[in-house]
Amino acid sequence: MNHDQLLKKFEGRKLVIATKHNKEVVIASIFEKELGVSCITPKDFDTDLLGTFTGEIERSQDPLETARKKCHLAMDLTNCDMAIASEGSFGPHPSIGFINADDEILMFIDKKNNLEIWVRELSLNTNFNGEEIKSVKQLIEFSENVKFPDHALIIRKSKSENIEITKGITDWISLKSAFLKLHDKYGSVYVETDMRALYNPTRMQVIADAAKKLSEKINSSCPSCQTPGFGITNAIPGLPCAQCRLPTRSTLSFEYKCKACSFIEEKKFPHNKMEEDPTYCDFCNP
Repeated sequence: MNHDQLLKKFEGRKLVIATKHNKEVVIASIFEKELGVSCITPKDFDTDLLGTFTGEIERSQDPLETARKKCHLAMDLTNCDMAIASEGSFGPHPSIGFINADDEILMFIDKKNNLEIWVRELSLNTNFNGEEIKSVKQLIEFSENVKFPDHALIIRKSKSENIEITKGITDWISLKSAFLKLHDKYGSVYVETDMRALYNPTRMQVIADAAKKLSEKINSSCPSCQTPGFGITNAIPGLPCAQCRLPTRSTLSFEYKCKACSFIEEKKFPHNKMEEDPTYCDFCNP
């Protein structure tokens, strides 16, 4: 199935973007261009009911299931049969550990063609942070380090308490006012980055990157059955060392698998490298 044939599945149809936080700003143009759809955003769609970053409402399901649920809720609300939704998580990088990461899931569902296609974008590009603040000087230092005021902040009594929260702070006067109000009562406050997409340009860029990745995956069809969404399901290590020729942990090939017919294809040397530098070899550089 070529690109023109793929487009016929989607062209001219409505795609609802399941968001409360203006994610359509970076998602809509990509999918309107790549799939030929017309994007809409539901009014009064409250994704906070599925969980908030500040913990007033705990997310009860994992990110993938939450994104799936957002899609179905938005489709039901708008009587649309095609939707896209994202769900982000923030914290230590799963393999590096001591560096924070933005872990975005972006899901596309097409009920008409029985398609569910999703991607994950794990990025170190994030300002995610939080700190107990006891002085205006400390407040200023923290704020400047996390790209305030271009990126909004949240102030609350403490990290563990979901009371007296002020969100979406985007100017110094409001920040200092909110800080002093709580500081006078408690002696210290907890200040954190506002990770909602409309208040966080860095996160919005990661969502845009995920949207590009998802559109590419949708536009990739299975060589066997032509179902859209033929993508990488596994990275196989074993790229040979340039010096000793033994296999390294570096990726030798990507494995692609079709969700519809289970066809599998392996593509070697995905990074255009035929061998690995001995620096990364466990035998040459134990």
